[in-house]
Amino acid sequence: MIQSMNIAWWVRRWSELHPRKTALRFEGESISYLELHQRVDRTACWLQDLGIEKGDRVAVMLKNSPAFLEIYLAAARIGAIFVPVNFRLAPPELDYILKNARPRLFVFGSEEASRIESLAPGVSRSPLLLACVGTVPKGAPFIDYCTEVLAFDGNSPFLTRYLSPQDPAEPQVIMYTSGTTGYPKGAVLTHRKTFFNCLNAEIFFKLHFDDVMLIVLPLFHSGGLFIQASPAFYKGATLVLHSRFDPMKTYRDIEAHRVTKILGVPTVYKALLSVPKALRKDLSSLKVCAIGGEKTTPELLARCRAAGFRLRQIMGQTETSILLWASEDDFLTKPGTVGRPVFHAEVDLVDKKGRPVPVGEVGEIVVRGSILMKEYWMDPERTAETLRNGQLHTGDLARRDAEGYFYLVDRVGDMYISGGENVYPAEVERVLENHPDVKEAAVVGVPDEDWGEVGHAFVMCKDGLRPSPSELAAFCRARLASFKVPKGFTFCADFPRTALGKVKKHCLDSKARRHGNAPDDGPRTRAARARAAC
Repeated sequence: MIQSMNIAWWVRRWSELHPRKTALRFEGESISYLELHQRVDRTACWLQDLGIEKGDRVAVMLKNSPAFLEIYLAAARIGAIFVPVNFRLAPPELDYILKNARPRLFVFGSEEASRIESLAPGVSRSPLLLACVGTVPKGAPFIDYCTEVLAFDGNSPFLTRYLSPQDPAEPQVIMYTSGTTGYPKGAVLTHRKTFFNCLNAEIFFKLHFDDVMLIVLPLFHSGGLFIQASPAFYKGATLVLHSRFDPMKTYRDIEAHRVTKILGVPTVYKALLSVPKALRKDLSSLKVCAIGGEKTTPELLARCRAAGFRLRQIMGQTETSILLWASEDDFLTKPGTVGRPVFHAEVDLVDKKGRPVPVGEVGEIVVRGSILMKEYWMDPERTAETLRNGQLHTGDLARRDAEGYFYLVDRVGDMYISGGENVYPAEVERVLENHPDVKEAAVVGVPDEDWGEVGHAFVMCKDGLRPSPSELAAFCRARLASFKVPKGFTFCADFPRTALGKVKKHCLDSKARRHGNAPDDGPRTRAARARAAC
């Protein structure tokens, strides 16, 4: 048995050492480590009473709440595999995950009850059990989670006497990827991986027992669950948990609870910066503000620094969690860097044949070490594509300088070849986003008879104004080689995105291939452009 690699053991240990220490604050409720441990054992007893055994999957589709964390910890307590599910999924996406993960139990919030009830004929495949947190609709065939869990005191004799894992390579979580390239993949994450991720986060955040970690990101993603919540429990810190992100509530709680650590995606920080200065609160308690999940511009970093959010950046993925990180000072001395590798990881760059690339050249980021996923659930083909020769191929292309700092170039799947030349859409997007009328851009490669592939740019404009395609093409030609200039443009009000705000390029790619490259619309007035914007 390796109890010290089990997150439920960490909570139990802190309940013995500091039982009255606050583990969790949520909507006015304060839960000590002793109370949290008791709740976890109670939930573990309930799971076992339902017949949940080691290796069974427990799927949970809840907003951030104590119940989410209690089930997460209880599943680890008995060796069940926790499957967090994005509550924003459309019915077909949800059905796919349930069919792929094949959970024994599916727990969801009462706000989702009607949606789940309509899916019940599709998802109620024996032996799947359905449990509802909150008010259960009258007549619905759901287990009442809140009522049933209260029947257990955590001391029932059938509770397993040991904490998993007996082997650190045992699965703890199946976390589904965001689906930016099609059907989501279920990354199988082990107890050992969670443990070493926590060690990396401890170093990155400079975590201490006295820290207060604010979580505004959803727990169904790696950022909230593995970069914030799990490391905080490892150190015996206090979590301040928000059910959803609200800028004013974030400011209020940072001041009221003297929050020391926070993680957000660019969208979160942009929303915080949009709050009028007169309404913002005291941020002096903040020691580490981290950002990750999507493109971070120098402008955003500068604005955050001026507002009191001194950002350090993380880069990672579901399959590895934190992989690279950059300090506050790195942003000043190494503009554009995504940082250097975390302590517990071996990170390298390789070419298409798996050979290391020299300093300054583009290669794919590959990883070795204890932070790797075990496999993709029920998907040996994509597992073999990603895990090769003991390395995890991230699909991210980057350069590395002589001091070991990485600079992200693009995704392997996003790169296209035009006339024999490699084109990295991220480079073209950065140029387009420097245009005064462009708010955001996304570029994909589309088939072309003459060049093999050419670029097609999807563009969001500022203030509803739209430059013509010829204007944008000329802007790019002045800054890029001709083969990199997009041959078509589509104007959009927004892009299809994942829950963390990442652009779903496979959706844009499909749209570009259906409609082809948009013709140049010629000179137009700004008013006409505004009316024509989609």
